[in-house]
Amino acid sequence: MSDAQQASRTSGQRETIVHADGIEKTYESWIPFTRSVEVLDGATLEINAGEIVGIMGGNGSGKSTLMQILAGVLDADDGTVTRSGTIGWCPQEPRLYDRLTVDETFALFGRAYGMSADDIEEARSWLMEELDFERFRDRQVRHLSGGNRQKLNLSVALMHQPDLLLLDEPYTGFDWETFQAFWDLTEELRDRDIGIAIISHIINERDRFDIIYELHEGHLHREVVGEDDESGATPSEEGSDSEHTDGNGGEAT
Repeated sequence: MSDAQQASRTSGQRETIVHADGIEKTYESWIPFTRSVEVLDGATLEINAGEIVGIMGGNGSGKSTLMQILAGVLDADDGTVTRSGTIGWCPQEPRLYDRLTVDETFALFGRAYGMSADDIEEARSWLMEELDFERFRDRQVRHLSGGNRQKLNLSVALMHQPDLLLLDEPYTGFDWETFQAFWDLTEELRDRDIGIAIISHIINERDRFDIIYELHEGHLHREVVGEDDESGATPSEEGSDSEHTDGNGGEAT
């Protein structure tokens, strides 16, 4: 836990880990006579320590684009993102090295985070036990099932215990037991005052979230779970379609 998080817990106030204000993003088309696609148009949100925040929206609505901007791996065209702590990012498609074993993957990412050998081993033991894949530690990534790849993908995003964990459809491929273990882990992280933002369709598990943002026509609509009131930006009259394509003809995520 960072010094800022400890101070916020002592004072009873939650520190804002990420604040995004007026985020805009347009994908320009390189194909003649085809239009550009505006996926974010003034999107604004904040994520505090110890909160579980959901970001929902239709296919192609720009959810993954927004999360990449929050993580700092993609630049916005306009708007600001303020970060006050460390961030872990778990993309929907695992970015792992196929010929490394699970153990070697932990070691590689741990060194990149500047962790000591003891800290890497402690994180590896904790996450393998929490997510139940310790028996695969000597297996190469290319030989893992989709569910176990996703467990490893989640683990390397979390192993340095960031102040905020950004998860893009994190439980894709999980069986029911792993799904339950994932949510048990999120409650443990909440208790440690780690903020969590999850891109999800969140149909059946809305009550697990503190705040839900719905992304529609480039705007974010904020809802506090359990409250009847809803606040946020009003969709523009000329918003984007609910499904978009990027300049290469692919779907904007």
